[in-house]
Amino acid sequence: MSDQPDDIRSDSDQPAGLTDTGNPRLTNRMPQTDAATVALARGGDNEAFRLLVEQHSRVVFRVAHRMTGNASDAEDVVQETFLKAYRQLGRFESRANFSTWLHRIAVNCSIDLIRARPHREAGHDASDLDDLAGMEISESGQQTPERLMLSTEVNDRVGAAMSMLSPRERAAFVLRHFEGHSIEDISRSLGMKTNATKHSIFRAVRKMRAALEPFIAIE
Repeated sequence: MSDQPDDIRSDSDQPAGLTDTGNPRLTNRMPQTDAATVALARGGDNEAFRLLVEQHSRVVFRVAHRMTGNASDAEDVVQETFLKAYRQLGRFESRANFSTWLHRIAVNCSIDLIRARPHREAGHDASDLDDLAGMEISESGQQTPERLMLSTEVNDRVGAAMSMLSPRERAAFVLRHFEGHSIEDISRSLGMKTNATKHSIFRAVRKMRAALEPFIAIE
């Protein structure tokens, strides 16, 4: 197997660039289950791996974006995730779930990126904060000036609060409160024991609540 498939390039502008196979017959001829596609990819079929990228890149990008806080970093994580997945296919156990395995790689790549840039604020996009802000909309369907001012302040506070979390706390918090994963799933993704995961989420929630009161309530 070569170092990387032809379609994975470090200068890709967006996640969709990873999935543009240019071959409309690929989806028709390839099996539609991850297990069968992974088996072909492990055998050196680059088209099979491109199909795996196509099927999973959007989910990987969403996780990476919420964990890192911006699209540019998320794109880097997507690239690194699929590069690592390609290189480690030989160690993937066929009885395992490919999406769970890939998710764990994406989470770890996000954590590595966050750890490498510890002094930079996350700068989370406003689109990720809508659920937290709980902004009211006027009858005309437009945000009121008061709510726009509030959302800006909430955005600033969330960015500051997220920057206070450790990489593990940030990952656990995002997976729990943005992705809706169970404690058990988060533990598997992060390679942590259940109690350690619970403590990470508890610490993250405590820090976020202290920073964001009285704007929101986080359970």
